[in-house]
Amino acid sequence: MISRREAIRISGSALAGLSLGALQGENLQARAAQQSADWPDQLVQRPMREGFPAPLPLNADGSAPEHQPDEAGPISDPLMWRTPDRQAPQMEYDYKKMKVKVDTRGLGKLAGTMHFSDLEKLPQVSHAYLLQCGAANPRGVVKWTGVKFSDFADMLGLLQGVHYCRFVASDKMYVDEAMDTLRRPQVMLAWLMNDQPIPPKHGAPLRLIVPFRYGNRSIKAITEMVFATPGLPMPPLTG
Repeated sequence: MISRREAIRISGSALAGLSLGALQGENLQARAAQQSADWPDQLVQRPMREGFPAPLPLNADGSAPEHQPDEAGPISDPLMWRTPDRQAPQMEYDYKKMKVKVDTRGLGKLAGTMHFSDLEKLPQVSHAYLLQCGAANPRGVVKWTGVKFSDFADMLGLLQGVHYCRFVASDKMYVDEAMDTLRRPQVMLAWLMNDQPIPPKHGAPLRLIVPFRYGNRSIKAITEMVFATPGLPMPPLTG
């Protein structure tokens, strides 16, 4: 409880925030109590989630089928961002001005801040693949342009002892991917989508493309890459 004098000193907006926080806390507690009451006290058969995961067509060797460039088009909604408004966080979207932290932790010859000029030195590739999430949407055949991740890894001079890379996005979403996977020839770092700069909502300025995985593995808006052996701590995530 706060005194009347203390309440006078607190702005109306702050009081509103306190009241809203209390209401939200009560709602969350009530919801948790209801869920606990409804939860069975033993293992029971439950219905599976309908239509999930959506089929991901792959070749017999596990690679993604390649499409013709003229099949490329938009990606359907909804898009997945870990932000309160589900929109891409504000950052520098121009791929020519990108700044990506690259930490090889003593396991590579190069480390520091990567710029587009570093990627320009590598052979450029373009491929059209289906991007398919575990749910029915978002999905779409997209032409991506960028560089092979294996060429990028070779440029860094990584040792064989590197087991995986952690990619952190602008919304603090992250994925860990094994180097054996990242070095497969279809994996890309892309900055163009359908021959245009990747739009902010689709992951500007730089996106990882892993076409033989569901779309959430093709992480958007990369801000950081950390190469390491197992045991990296998890970075803090936004609410």
